[in-house]
Amino acid sequence: MPEAGAPSIAPASNIPAPIPPAASTAPVSAEDALTVAREELVARLSAEIRPERRALLSRSDLAKLVSGAVQAYFVRHAIESNPLSRRDLITDIMQALITGPGPAGAAAPEGGGSAGLRQLPGRKAAVEAAKAQIQPLVLEHMDVAAAAEMPRAAFEAQLTGWVKELLAETKIQLNFVEQRELVDSLIADMLGLGPLEPLIADETVNDIMVNGPKQVYVERRGKLELTDVQFRDDAHLMNVATKIVTRVGRRIDEARPLVDARLPDGSRVNIIIPPLALDGASISIRKFSKKSITLDTMAAGASISPAMATVLKIAARTRLNILISGGTGSGKTTLLNALSRMIDSTERTVTIEDAAELQLQQPHVVRLETRTANLEGTGEITMRDLLKNALRMRPDRIIIGECRGEEALDMLQAMNTGHDGSMSTIHANTPREALTRLENMIGMAGINLPSRAVRTQIASAIHMICQVNRMRDGHRRITHIIEVVGMEGDIITTQELFTYQFQGEGSDGKLRGSFASSGIRPAFLPRAEYFGLDRALLEVI
Repeated sequence: MPEAGAPSIAPASNIPAPIPPAASTAPVSAEDALTVAREELVARLSAEIRPERRALLSRSDLAKLVSGAVQAYFVRHAIESNPLSRRDLITDIMQALITGPGPAGAAAPEGGGSAGLRQLPGRKAAVEAAKAQIQPLVLEHMDVAAAAEMPRAAFEAQLTGWVKELLAETKIQLNFVEQRELVDSLIADMLGLGPLEPLIADETVNDIMVNGPKQVYVERRGKLELTDVQFRDDAHLMNVATKIVTRVGRRIDEARPLVDARLPDGSRVNIIIPPLALDGASISIRKFSKKSITLDTMAAGASISPAMATVLKIAARTRLNILISGGTGSGKTTLLNALSRMIDSTERTVTIEDAAELQLQQPHVVRLETRTANLEGTGEITMRDLLKNALRMRPDRIIIGECRGEEALDMLQAMNTGHDGSMSTIHANTPREALTRLENMIGMAGINLPSRAVRTQIASAIHMICQVNRMRDGHRRITHIIEVVGMEGDIITTQELFTYQFQGEGSDGKLRGSFASSGIRPAFLPRAEYFGLDRALLEVI
């Protein structure tokens, strides 16, 4: 909205027209492209938004105009950039317009206009230098714990006022954009996760990997990228790590140097610190899409075929016990969340996890999470403890976020004792390896059972295994759907329903392939018939 007393923004017809394509050839690098874009857009917008009109625009209105012009320019010139680079370009152009020639007698822009417009590297350095001096003074004024309870807008307004006063006292000159970045950085440090906040807010980022204070990678669309995000030093990084774990009632120190935790939005976090991490603390954050992922959206994205999606819907609806197998970051939890949408709303579901990350949509869900030991080494609650307790909670289904130890025995016993429709994930490269790993985990329970007895229990408990892989083009696909059909001698027998068949690589680097049905009659067809879904199943096999 316009500022108080200022005329409203000009009608849409006066908004600067999209920038036409440049006659010159495209820049050879992303950095060159952004430099050229800045020069051309500043020149064009300075001419089209006259100084008299600029003086009447609020900063939010100016930001909208600049953002629209940048978007149009990027589309016309097919420029690709990450959101952080685009945001920096917009703020650079805004500041150039604000500090440019104004109407006669116009006052200098608020916030140290005399500091002028700095280029991106210089601006970052100026903000960091100011922050090093201002942050200790701010902390003297403010109770951070009390500030965390304040409404965000009120806290931001209060902090902005203090920053302006402190900048004046210390005679530090920052322009408006730099002041805004300084306030944002202070808020991120005090209430959020410091330098990681922009990456957490970036919806194109799937994973964040911090390798010490000076190296932060992200994964976008299945590919790793090195960012320019850095922490001041090891102490700054450790402060962020400590903030993450204390939010969920855990601790990290030399006595307990590795911790699993979660962020308030459900993102999964693993932290490992020195002396185990030799180059400084390592933080791995697995983000989950805020968009609800269904089997249909997975089919639309070519992670599975429509026929596979239908079979999985029927499998979940008919209460098959399903094991999802795959490597790290392959999409096991995403598939588990999608399958859980097929659970009937009248069923009571209990979830058990080390760090809660499942996002079930049903109304009747009880979420349980393990607990580490306290400082005295007591009070630990394991997955196995929670699983045993869950059996006393009258669950219809039990979902274990990840099976990786002795709790495998209790999970199989639960599946074999009236809790059909239970699900879990496991780390394995193939469905057959998943069965072998499950057998090994049961051995970790300390119960001496013959191999045949263990395999018989697995064969009777697990009905279906879905194999998920992240392929070398970054795309995640379900490569196998198999049924566990019983025993032949001492061997667990399976049959494949669907497989992904690799057919080559396209010129764009994307893998080509197809999902193929084996045409085998599913062993769970009688169960589908009991639920009235046999015809739907046969139509897609």
